[in-house]
Amino acid sequence: MKRKKPDGLRYLACVSDLHSGCRLALMPRVGFTLDEGTEVKPSKVQLKLNDMWDEYWAWVEEETAGEPYGVVVNGDATEGVHHGSVTQWTHNLDDQVRCARTLLEDVARKAAGRFYMVRGTEAHVGKSAQQEEALARELGAVPNEDGQHCHWQLWLRLGGHLIHFAHHIGTTSSPFAASAGLQREMVSGYVESGRWGDEPAAMYVRSHRHFSSEVREPSKHGVTAVVVTPAWQLKTPFGHKTAGRMMQPQVGGILICVGDNGPYVKSKVWRIERPKEVTL
Repeated sequence: MKRKKPDGLRYLACVSDLHSGCRLALMPRVGFTLDEGTEVKPSKVQLKLNDMWDEYWAWVEEETAGEPYGVVVNGDATEGVHHGSVTQWTHNLDDQVRCARTLLEDVARKAAGRFYMVRGTEAHVGKSAQQEEALARELGAVPNEDGQHCHWQLWLRLGGHLIHFAHHIGTTSSPFAASAGLQREMVSGYVESGRWGDEPAAMYVRSHRHFSSEVREPSKHGVTAVVVTPAWQLKTPFGHKTAGRMMQPQVGGILICVGDNGPYVKSKVWRIERPKEVTL
């Protein structure tokens, strides 16, 4: 049987967890001017993150080969002021929003009419994700039917296939159980769709963990997949005391593609090298 060629847009870039305002996350290469006029410059590690950011978007352009593509920012665009942390370079939430806007404005302009944002964790982006909503509105993100520019969850159809975006997914302290949360998302999607007679998603995209992973199973779509995106923030003090203490940060983003066997993901991920050993 002849395979059907995908209809419409075939590519969607997805990034998450920019945590703008954190010294361990992206800052504009030229630095940033705070509300009261103080100039803040990026550190060496932030400049390195900028190199990765530029390379990621160049990779997206190369992979899409001139075709238009959509963009989803899947939560935690800002760092916020939370849990008594002191790793922020500003506690001014408006500064954080303006910084994130500077990082994303060229991306949003390139994907005009195809640029979406998803709400992240309230500790980072404010109660009801109010900082991200303000940011999404300023960037011209596509709103939902209620006029919200930043979505709690996003159902998006790409090349005829339904994809579900949400920021959160369960975490675990065991690497042996890391895929269990992804499987639960897929099964929950099937159960809820079956309960009400809705179409299940062909792909579920999550973030929040800061570590990239994926599970895939055969289905009517060719495959059904659950994907967790990498982040644009390095390991924080919180990460050093959790199960992530043994893992090095994973930085990058994904590109969702639609072929003749359904949607699939290409990942661009950098692993930050572990600290140098000490010889006695």
